[in-house]
Amino acid sequence: MRKVLLPSLIIIATSLLVMRIFYLQIVDDTLKLKSENNAIKKKYEYPERGYMYDRKGKLLVANQASYDIMVIPREVKNTDTLEFCQLLNITKEDFIKKIEKATVYSPRLPSVFLSQLNKSEFAAFQEKIRKYEGFYFQKRSLRDYEVDFGANIFGFITQVNEKLVAKNPYYNSGDLIGRQGVEESYEDLLRGVKGVKYIQKDKYNREIGSYKDGKYDTIAVQGEDINLTIDAEIQKYGEELMINKRGGIVAIEPSTGEILALVTAPSYDPGILVGRQRSKNYTELYRDSIAKPLYDRGLLAEYPPGSPFKILTGLVALQEGVIDDNTTVFCNRGFSYARGRFMGCHCHGGALQLHRGIFESCNSYFATAYMKTINKYSKPAQAVDIWSKHVKSFGLGQFMGYDLPTGKKGNVPDSKTYKRIYPNGGWRSTTIVSNSIGQGEVLMTPIQLANMMATIANEGHYYTPHIIKKIEGHKIDEKFTTKHETTIDKKHFKPIISGLFDVYNLGTARSLRVEGIDICGKTGTAENFAKIGGVRVKMEDHSIFVAFAPKDNPKIAIAVMVENGGYGATIAGPIASLMIEKYLRQKITRVDLEKRILATSLQSRYAKLGGLSEAVKLQLRISDSLLKKKTTIPTVKAKTDTTKSNKQAI
Repeated sequence: MRKVLLPSLIIIATSLLVMRIFYLQIVDDTLKLKSENNAIKKKYEYPERGYMYDRKGKLLVANQASYDIMVIPREVKNTDTLEFCQLLNITKEDFIKKIEKATVYSPRLPSVFLSQLNKSEFAAFQEKIRKYEGFYFQKRSLRDYEVDFGANIFGFITQVNEKLVAKNPYYNSGDLIGRQGVEESYEDLLRGVKGVKYIQKDKYNREIGSYKDGKYDTIAVQGEDINLTIDAEIQKYGEELMINKRGGIVAIEPSTGEILALVTAPSYDPGILVGRQRSKNYTELYRDSIAKPLYDRGLLAEYPPGSPFKILTGLVALQEGVIDDNTTVFCNRGFSYARGRFMGCHCHGGALQLHRGIFESCNSYFATAYMKTINKYSKPAQAVDIWSKHVKSFGLGQFMGYDLPTGKKGNVPDSKTYKRIYPNGGWRSTTIVSNSIGQGEVLMTPIQLANMMATIANEGHYYTPHIIKKIEGHKIDEKFTTKHETTIDKKHFKPIISGLFDVYNLGTARSLRVEGIDICGKTGTAENFAKIGGVRVKMEDHSIFVAFAPKDNPKIAIAVMVENGGYGATIAGPIASLMIEKYLRQKITRVDLEKRILATSLQSRYAKLGGLSEAVKLQLRISDSLLKKKTTIPTVKAKTDTTKSNKQAI
């Protein structure tokens, strides 16, 4: 048996090898195609990217024709460099650098020499391209923005870098890819599929026709069109209201988690990142360390939430059973919580119960409720972990899982936080009482604030916020239709909502009422500091407002954060009321509020931190000559120090 086994294995193995060699050399032509690479030229056909529409079907982003000049370095011969450079308006030094860069990538393969020529530039060069061996045109489509807002939502298109080319075989040098926003999140669907044509060349390097009669050619497949959840009208309106201000606005539909508006200020017209000036404009925006127009404050900026956080303080205290609707707290225009420690309060004072505590935004009431929650347990560490778990069930202190490529977690402290801050122990409820009014270690992004209000509107549940509404032929990820329940019983939301409703009727937002719309809201003010010349300086407070409407069967939940805007009812509150009315009625009756907000500029406050930013100069420069549209003008950005404070945050 042994004598037969070894020869049999050899015969079988040899037979398999012969069969495989026969298949590869005679039957399958793919290896031959690769081996003849020097005699075969690949021409790519680039598909149009998918279009973007808003929730109502309004076209937001389309495409326009563009042309790249491609170069194969080893085929470049006898080029009249002077004439070539004059035609394309580049210097000889630029010409040399571009050829060298292409050669480093590959002397035999095509790379982009000059990208994004418009029709007139293409026409001028097309007449003489036959004189320049080694160069040819590659047609592409660039984005054509139908609107001058929403840049932070859409993202932009740019060339792939060498690392990505090496990592992902789909991309070649010079290919375009989506970056930031929806363009990045849904790149695989929006980009479509490239087509490829194989062209046979003779020994003189001349094209002689399709290889194998086009047997291996493929056609381009256009990218998928997508509908966003954004309402174009309120997105545009929100950006207009935020002109000459900085901050973020996020609006969500509570019943679905769909993002209705995602405003960041300062912003820019997305059209400036298309064409030959794209690189220059992007560099100016990127280098602007003052205004930071590429920084999406709605998703990335972490702020102390101020008084809106009292909503959660009350809910957790109700859930833990340390207060009820009738629990009474006496406020003497402030709260003395330890020897020499006093938390000021701007409410009317006296004996308050939960309802009045909410609509008058009483610090004393919610500081008391918070301390009762922590003091319920024998160990502060155990108590703060229980409190933290309740708060995190609203989607706070973590990445929310939405379908945009950027974001921050914010911060909800727990026992580990305080063990790190106080390694020797000694902390207790009085040490961390600032959390009760959203000024302690708590940090939230505007989208988290908006989601918090959507959860309140839903009386205890939320859906992960998302920007995608529909993709033809594809299902939306089920994580966006999955209900997330909080740890708070539904019965505790009714008294909180009642108090929020009277914020507009009896409380801090009574001047912001919109006749005929029942709005539930909460004002907020949060301290912030900045370093100027190395000195920590108290700046104007941040203006915060959160709301949802209508009170019954809510259609919109919103959070507005205006940096250095002052009291919550001064700037953020009016913006929220206007946005809500615009969405629910498609018109504005509070014209007085609209005129005041549109005329309000905070540039003088921001200017204290530095000169006019490059982003502002860029927008002013291009507004007439390039865009001929109304643009959102960026404002000056300063880094803020969210140092904790016990200041009242109404």
